[in-house]
Amino acid sequence: MPELPEVETVRAGIADHSLGRPVRAVRVVDARSLRRHLPGPAHFEAALTGRALRGAYRRGKYLWLTLSEADGTLADEALVVHLGMSGQLLVRDEPGGEMGSDSGNDLQARAAFDEQPRHLRVALELGPAGATSAAGATGGAASTNRASTGQWLLFVDQRIFGGMFLSPLVPDVPAAVATNKAAPDEMGQSEVPEHFLVPEAVKHIACDPLDEFFDPAAVRRKFLRTSSGIKKVLLDQSVISGVGNIYADEALWRARLHYAKPARTLSATQTRELLEAVTQVLRESLAAGGTSFDALYVNVLGESGYFERSLNAYGRAGEPCHRCAEAGRTTLMVREPFQNRSSYRCPHCQRAPRSR
Repeated sequence: MPELPEVETVRAGIADHSLGRPVRAVRVVDARSLRRHLPGPAHFEAALTGRALRGAYRRGKYLWLTLSEADGTLADEALVVHLGMSGQLLVRDEPGGEMGSDSGNDLQARAAFDEQPRHLRVALELGPAGATSAAGATGGAASTNRASTGQWLLFVDQRIFGGMFLSPLVPDVPAAVATNKAAPDEMGQSEVPEHFLVPEAVKHIACDPLDEFFDPAAVRRKFLRTSSGIKKVLLDQSVISGVGNIYADEALWRARLHYAKPARTLSATQTRELLEAVTQVLRESLAAGGTSFDALYVNVLGESGYFERSLNAYGRAGEPCHRCAEAGRTTLMVREPFQNRSSYRCPHCQRAPRSR
């Protein structure tokens, strides 16, 4: 499943290539990908058409695009995208050149642009960047040199666990920056900067470790309130968001913690080291473009990430532990069942907690 680095890579790609573009048309190929948009496909198409993509934001594994009305003002709802297990957002730029050209290269480019990808679920036809007043909205116009041509924004999803839907924007101002004039939940949308507005459906998701307002002390308090295993808590998106199975295993290996160690038994030092490990592994994966074990995860241009080459734990059962090897020991990584999935650990570095 795409985790924070993969979703952030997609968000950054949309920000670079698609912001400022008006939605000329929407084509829903498979309504199952709109199951969370309760008003249905016809409403989805009508609500997006004529608006422009304004800003691209993310919290944890959720991505959303704010929208501009025809007059350039911020729309009161956002387009939310969740990639699920296999979702992809792909950008396909319309070929440039004069209309009616019949050269072989132009015809081939046009055919590639018009070709429908396998497992296409929703297609947004976008106009040139800056075609409406929305081009000057938050996030700016798309930065590619093809901004003067049209574009397809394609939602492709093989397993259909992901989806798209519209959700009202609501204030979510961190306590650290809330004014004394009103409590964050009492502030109206017009009083709140756009980056402090979140889709209502996403508001319950906790901040992720890459968020500037991530609060390690608040996470520590949540750890102390539960006896659940630490990996289960790391995967709870209401405690800390953006971490999935791969990066949880990687962070636990770096912090030398067993996945079943009760969260409340972690010392303050262990908590700090674990959260530092989570942050480091997410940043390193993001720099590498994410982790791609197969063709299901790609960025908006269809390119794979390469962080899987740097994994120390996940997927390495039967291989030597890198840390033990550096210390002159030969310890093989093991794979163990965990909540209908698997956990990977070093038996020496990450010893099982004592049963009580």
